[in-house]
Amino acid sequence: MRDYDEIDDQDAQGMSFDFRGFLFKVLNLWKFVLICIGTALLIAYFINARKQNVYRLDALISVDNDQNPFFTANTSISFNWGGVSGKVGKIMTAIKTRTHNEIVVDSLQYYMEYLEEGKYRKIDIYKKAPFRFVIDKSKGQVLNYPVGIRFLNANEFEVFTAFEDTGATAQNYGDKSKFGITVPSGDFTKTFKSGEPINLPFLNGRLVLQPDRSIKAGKEYFLQFSNFDGVVNTYKTAIAIGTFSESSSNILRLQLAGHNKDKIVDYLNATSAILSKTELERKNLYATNTIKFIDSSLAAVNTNLKGFTDDMNTFRRENKVFDVSTEITQISEELREFELSKQEEASKLDYLGNLEVYLNTKTDYTNIAAPTSVGIEESNILRSVSKIVELAAERQNLEYTTKEGSGLFKELDRRIDSEKNVLLETINATKGTIGVGIGTLNRKIANLEAKLSGLPEDEQQFLKIQRQLDLSQEAYNIYMAKRSEAAIVKAANISDLGIVDEAKDIGGGLIGPNKSLNYMMGLMLGFFTPMFLIFIVYLLDNTIHGSDEITRMSNIPILGLVGKYRYKNNLVAYEKPKSAVAESFRAIRSSLQFIFKNQKIEAGKAHTLMVTSSVSGEGKTFTSINTATVYALSGKKTILLGLDLRKPKIFDDFNIKNDKGVVNYLIGDGTLEEITTHTHIENLDLIPSGPIPPNPSELLMSDHLKELIGTLKETYDVIILDTPPLGLVTDALELTQYADATIFMVRLDYTKKGMLQLVNAKQRTGELKNVSYVLNFYRHKNNSNYGYGYGYGYGYGYGYGVYGNAYHEKDDHSIFKRVKEFVKRF
Repeated sequence: MRDYDEIDDQDAQGMSFDFRGFLFKVLNLWKFVLICIGTALLIAYFINARKQNVYRLDALISVDNDQNPFFTANTSISFNWGGVSGKVGKIMTAIKTRTHNEIVVDSLQYYMEYLEEGKYRKIDIYKKAPFRFVIDKSKGQVLNYPVGIRFLNANEFEVFTAFEDTGATAQNYGDKSKFGITVPSGDFTKTFKSGEPINLPFLNGRLVLQPDRSIKAGKEYFLQFSNFDGVVNTYKTAIAIGTFSESSSNILRLQLAGHNKDKIVDYLNATSAILSKTELERKNLYATNTIKFIDSSLAAVNTNLKGFTDDMNTFRRENKVFDVSTEITQISEELREFELSKQEEASKLDYLGNLEVYLNTKTDYTNIAAPTSVGIEESNILRSVSKIVELAAERQNLEYTTKEGSGLFKELDRRIDSEKNVLLETINATKGTIGVGIGTLNRKIANLEAKLSGLPEDEQQFLKIQRQLDLSQEAYNIYMAKRSEAAIVKAANISDLGIVDEAKDIGGGLIGPNKSLNYMMGLMLGFFTPMFLIFIVYLLDNTIHGSDEITRMSNIPILGLVGKYRYKNNLVAYEKPKSAVAESFRAIRSSLQFIFKNQKIEAGKAHTLMVTSSVSGEGKTFTSINTATVYALSGKKTILLGLDLRKPKIFDDFNIKNDKGVVNYLIGDGTLEEITTHTHIENLDLIPSGPIPPNPSELLMSDHLKELIGTLKETYDVIILDTPPLGLVTDALELTQYADATIFMVRLDYTKKGMLQLVNAKQRTGELKNVSYVLNFYRHKNNSNYGYGYGYGYGYGYGYGVYGNAYHEKDDHSIFKRVKEFVKRF
């Protein structure tokens, strides 16, 4: 017997994780793992088949410096945006703004989808639709509901719907407002002709056929309208922009992913075109404002010119004065030049005054006209005005992406105010200088007018009208020249944003679904999921599945193995003596001889064998009957004693009644001869348990049982005690004193591991002696329970090929039974 420390070490080993056993468990359930992998791969296949393809295309645009072939120092009707790097940042910001994407979505009408029924879903066919729907933007279109279009022939079609409720939401794509509408509930159908106005509560517009597409009668299409803001937000989030490379920071790459490549191409190209147009408009902002200012000034000058021309014609007609002397003409010419200079200075002064008022009263400084439009060439003024307009445009651009109150606005406002203060001081200084110049011109004009005061009144009037006419004509010519200059600058301007490589569908671009990844994920999930489940089940499983677990958890020897055998009763060893199960009991009988030889048993006395188990159903009675049978068949006079007084069983297999038995003897209600039954098996007698008593434990502890066992030992060679389960009641422990050897039944896949700890403990305390295990329902496995040699081969209930069939009866199982057995084993 082992010492206690060795037993404790063995118990501790039993509690550790058995990786080898887990591996064998997985190998035994390989079919389950294979089915899980196959199922996961099948799911991955359906996912790949049902998912729409996702494509990603790109376009390249360039951002260059201010370009204008007519720009010179004199044509200063332009300003710099802050260099290429500043423009790159502004363009990257603009592309992600809601305002920009609203323009693109609205221009392409991406809030309207053309659909047709596909295998798994409705598919967006975009440009492949044989018709185009012209939206009536003054009326609403139903949102998020596919409106059916069914063609009857080449010119007629049906609009059909099946609304579940009478209420829906519609959107007017003119002002983007949303409102509730009443729609027809249930099936709705109405016929229209191509080009005919459609005025329905949920659909308004005209359907126009594409000239190069054929119409198939009965073909169905669908129109679906989406919320404008939702579509804009989708594209705003989806579109990506970044620099092409570190060495080409002014080259930007636009990227967009989606399910329809044609829509991606159009969106990217429309984005580039609209962005280029917007940047050109911003670049021309200065010139445009200047042209507006000049046009307003020209209107007044043109009115004056027309009025002075009419005055001159009237004066000549009435006074018949058409010319004056050369000397007077020369004086008049000098006077005209001074007055023209005075007018130019007055225009500058007037411009500066208006600019001063504008700076002090306005907050939007993007509409300032160029100072050069009135001849102001002061470099400080030109620089300050250009800088203020630039900062104002930058602030306006920032409003699209940044919330008001941000520190960026405060910084820009601070810079604008600083520049504005400098400009206001420069304006005051320049106005003083211009005022001095005008004063000088007034004195010169007064001197020349004094020389002409001696002329006749009609000649003075003629010269006055002539000078006014010449001044107006000169002012008109100057303004026209400035306007032409601004128009040339504007016309010659080209956008600083150029398209290097427009988006185009040339095949490819597929980025999803990643079918290989899906299959790989399916393979991994299909493998690891059953592995995890098996691990959890294995971890929580506390039943015994193999002989290796018993040897690991206990040092109590295994006496024999009994295979699973389907038969009508428990008399297998008698009625099927050539079966593998009968052979396994003969092997157990042989092993018991070695145990009995080591016992100091009086000569002529019977060997006593007790058969017990942990709980009911582990094969205790089956083993007792067949062990007694093989002893009897070997010529040993054997008696089977039923001591399971709580749940008697052994009498039924021998077709006897349980009216009288051990209980009757123990209470003095019957003699040994009255309770003993001679069975139809030679040398085998049977004493059943008898009626169930109210106090079985007390009866088994009585001296009458000791007397009974003593009497039987004198008469028989082998006594088999069929006892109650050890794990349920204490009756079996009371009977160990009469047993020379004890068989503890272990049914594989049924007996709990904790019961072995109980047996170990009972053996450790000496309550169980000479105990051995017999494994019931044993199945031979190639991946486990190996290494026990030839002898245990007999315990396998189905034989081993030719060798096994030569010594054992072949089990007669039908195909149905074999399939059923296979399913149960799996």
